[in-house]
Amino acid sequence: MEFLSQCRTIKSKESNPGCQVLVKRRTDDHPPQITITYATGTEEVIDATAVNAQDIRKGILTKSHQLETEQMFKDNGEQWPVIIPDEEFNQTFPGTKPRKAQEKLQ
Repeated sequence: MEFLSQCRTIKSKESNPGCQVLVKRRTDDHPPQITITYATGTEEVIDATAVNAQDIRKGILTKSHQLETEQMFKDNGEQWPVIIPDEEFNQTFPGTKPRKAQEKLQ
């Protein structure tokens, strides 16, 4: 119920106007669960007895950021997931100086 009340706040509605909340109250002994369907059709079912509302919210934000990043890559014709070859992890790169330090030298 706490998660539901957080979804219905003005701030939540303004930050994601496309979000739809559908409540199905159960009358049996099944434990409460939250089913989240993202715009991509990906569905996630959460056991509401095991996770608090804040952690559910954080998980949704993390997943939505991942989906946005994935879509951004696909929209630009890039492969997803991004595969970084092992040899690139060990490459060195030249250090950079802060801008203020470079200005002092001039």
